[in-house]
Amino acid sequence: MIVRQLQEAEKTTRRVVSPDGNWESTRMLLKDDNMGFSFHITTIYAGADFQMHYQNHLESVYCISGEGEVETRVDHKKHPITPGTLYILDQHDQHTLRAFTEMKMACVFNPPLNGKEVHNAEGAYELS
Repeated sequence: MIVRQLQEAEKTTRRVVSPDGNWESTRMLLKDDNMGFSFHITTIYAGADFQMHYQNHLESVYCISGEGEVETRVDHKKHPITPGTLYILDQHDQHTLRAFTEMKMACVFNPPLNGKEVHNAEGAYELS
């Protein structure tokens, strides 16, 4: 059994802050935990507006708190994000995330991340 406390994990190298200043993520479950996925608690800072394209990963995102929107870049559909919203990037969707207020999100990635990944120039995480 694995048991971790968010407050403790935030004090370790499991907490990663994006170089562009848009988010921070505490990676609660990672590849070396051998579960087949990774689980993160991510804070998107208020005012963040950035593009992502997870070419190597599938992701599901559950909004715990805050408000924003996600826009699919192929068809420019905007979807509001409020507490209780789940969005799933099941097609490696190119998308833009906007945070109107600070947003707290629970994120699951498959395949799992190793822990130190940040977005590359295309808005993706590299496979490692």
